[in-house]
Amino acid sequence: MPEIDPARLIGDLRRLAEFGRHGTGVHRLSLSEPDVAARHWLRDRMAEAGLEARIDGVGTVFGRSRARGPVLLMGSHSDTQPRGGWLDGAMGVIYALEVARAFAADPACAGLGIDVASWIDEESTFLGFLGSRSFVGELKPDEVARARSRDGVVLTDALERAGFAAQPPVRLEPGRYKGYLEAHVEQGGTLERTGKRIGVVTAIVGIRGGVLVFEGEQNHAGTTPMNLRKDAGVALVEFAHALRRAFEQTAGPHTVWTFGRIVLEPGSPSVIPGHAELTMQFRDPDTVRLDALSARLDALLAETNAAGPCRVVLTQPRRTEPAPMDAGFQDRIEQAGERRAPGLVARLHSAAGHDAMVLSRHMPSAMLFVPSIGGISHDVAEDTSEADLVLGCQVAADAAAAILKA
Repeated sequence: MPEIDPARLIGDLRRLAEFGRHGTGVHRLSLSEPDVAARHWLRDRMAEAGLEARIDGVGTVFGRSRARGPVLLMGSHSDTQPRGGWLDGAMGVIYALEVARAFAADPACAGLGIDVASWIDEESTFLGFLGSRSFVGELKPDEVARARSRDGVVLTDALERAGFAAQPPVRLEPGRYKGYLEAHVEQGGTLERTGKRIGVVTAIVGIRGGVLVFEGEQNHAGTTPMNLRKDAGVALVEFAHALRRAFEQTAGPHTVWTFGRIVLEPGSPSVIPGHAELTMQFRDPDTVRLDALSARLDALLAETNAAGPCRVVLTQPRRTEPAPMDAGFQDRIEQAGERRAPGLVARLHSAAGHDAMVLSRHMPSAMLFVPSIGGISHDVAEDTSEADLVLGCQVAADAAAAILKA
């Protein structure tokens, strides 16, 4: 089996974390100055590893293997959340690079190829899964043209400033790949709580939700009798409470839901809100369960509108379906994990979205998790022990070899 270089792995992870360092974490939003610098650094590291390396028209860094035999695509994303963790996404990119180097150094892997990808904007600064969706041909030109960051930066302008816009996109070559393998920190605490060190992902959750908009009547907070009010804020709070109860009755063991943002307008203590917004989402790895939750939401919308006094509508609907991971690839990861860490391997679903969910629609795909200390991610406190980082990369290399030799 190909043997990774632990010192080189950790060194590259630490070096990548310097681009946009923020305390113990990283602030490296897509197409920001530190992100662009990191992409040039990654391109150079891929070229040094003997890959045909380039940055494409949306900013994905891609290293193409020169091997003549079967090829496995590996990678993740190197952009981060605002003031995010140093391993989220970045670990999978450096794992892929290290596995490619280990393959090149192992005569037993002669002819076997690893293509390496650092996808862009998995974290949705402009357009979620921009790089992986572009790669598989799911990205529509008008989406790119319309995309803007929360700060109003136009995606096409940012690509132009970065010097990427004129480059041709990297595209999926039919028939080239045995599949896709992505490694990632768990971003939760399941592995740590159960004392496991390697996670084999069975499926990535589906996500549904949107922005619930409540329309009432803005009026004076002192002179309007309670029985005559059409208070959009009260309607929102009552709806959120009722939806929580409905979801509790329908939820499965892996269901989660979040009310992430509330807006009351005009937002004055002396004015009854005439407009309110509730941003919400719910997740589950089972499509049947998601459909049942959606039905409860639809029923509550109908009941609320029938009862009044305010109306509510779901806007900006979001819907991604669960993505099962390839069963054969799961077995290869589990077998590799058991050889390196007997009894310390667990199968679990991913409660977060990943580029693998996009790739899985086009080729066999799988994910490997390593523990997150304290289950923390999307925060500067995110961390994983060096021992687990090294173990995870070696297991990924072993699994990659087994997949390509199968």
